[in-house]
Amino acid sequence: MPDTTQGSVVDEETVAVPPSDAAQDETVPTLSKNKLKKIRRDQAWEEGREKRKELRKIRNKERKERKRAAADQDVPSQSPQGKRKGKDDAGSLVAKKPKHFKTIQLPISFVIDCGFDDLMLDGERKSLASQITRSYSDNCRAPFRSCLLVSSFGGHLKERYDTVLSGNHRNWKGIRFLEGDFEEAARQADELMKGDLGGELAGAFEQIESTHPAERDAEPGEVVYLTSDSPDTLTELKPYSTYIIGGIVDKNRHKGICYQRAMDRGMKTAKLPIGDYMKMTSRFVLATNHVVEIMLRWLELRDWAMAFLQVIPKRKGGNLKDGVGILSKSSTASTHDDEANDGPFEGDHTERETRDADHPKVFDNNTAAKGTGA
Repeated sequence: MPDTTQGSVVDEETVAVPPSDAAQDETVPTLSKNKLKKIRRDQAWEEGREKRKELRKIRNKERKERKRAAADQDVPSQSPQGKRKGKDDAGSLVAKKPKHFKTIQLPISFVIDCGFDDLMLDGERKSLASQITRSYSDNCRAPFRSCLLVSSFGGHLKERYDTVLSGNHRNWKGIRFLEGDFEEAARQADELMKGDLGGELAGAFEQIESTHPAERDAEPGEVVYLTSDSPDTLTELKPYSTYIIGGIVDKNRHKGICYQRAMDRGMKTAKLPIGDYMKMTSRFVLATNHVVEIMLRWLELRDWAMAFLQVIPKRKGGNLKDGVGILSKSSTASTHDDEANDGPFEGDHTERETRDADHPKVFDNNTAAKGTGA
């Protein structure tokens, strides 16, 4: 009778028993349906990047051809009346847009503090990246521009700029991206403003008597962290000063974090005077780029009321308070109704994912680079 005991022992030793499904479930984490959908959506977006790039090139080429054809058809009439009125053969006015415009560098700095990377979700970082991009674009386009710096630039935010946004920020002019914190950025901003390319006292600072460059160290500058939680209100912007904006999108999860951050460093704080001029149907929460644009408008107009009217989105229900007058003669036609840029300011931001805003359309010339040395 054959002995099967030894063979059974060999079989038990050599045959590998695959892990059960229950064991696999314990080692492999399961993803929710929403997470899987998000992963697939992001993968599809990345896979279509080159195709979108080619489509943009085609659309840009077609747009240029249409403009060229329209320019050929809209030749002004050779009659004296046509030349005088600037009309074409069809009698319509020919809109001529200047190809170049001049921006003036002022001795003032805006710092976007991005030291909250670990407190934000991925979608919120996307929103912040879009707001930084818009802030850069607005500063380049402004008649009177500031020294713009981005502090604590690292982590997931930097990774997004380097990968998803193809590192285009390295070619931006008139802006500095710093790994150091907002205090280091303020020190560098002070050196920039007091240097030879620090700018001139124009726009809102035009009436302030300029001193000799060698005496600029005596100029009364200040460093202010802007936060809506501050008990103090900002009444005006001062030359040779640095204003810090909290770059965080958190859906108000971290209340008062910017104010506490400034207090821990013993830094002066202030809030924009929105409540002194505007009646709002919503909270005084603005996107980072809106804060930058409001201050750029003030540098042009020296008028908070007009700056708020032109920048604060209409859907926030902002109206001038009774008895508040407008100093500037400029029109309010450029008042924003742009939900794509709504988001966080001073620690209270709404998450908005805006992909197109990551690619700014800005006027970029040599003058945009002066004053920062970036």
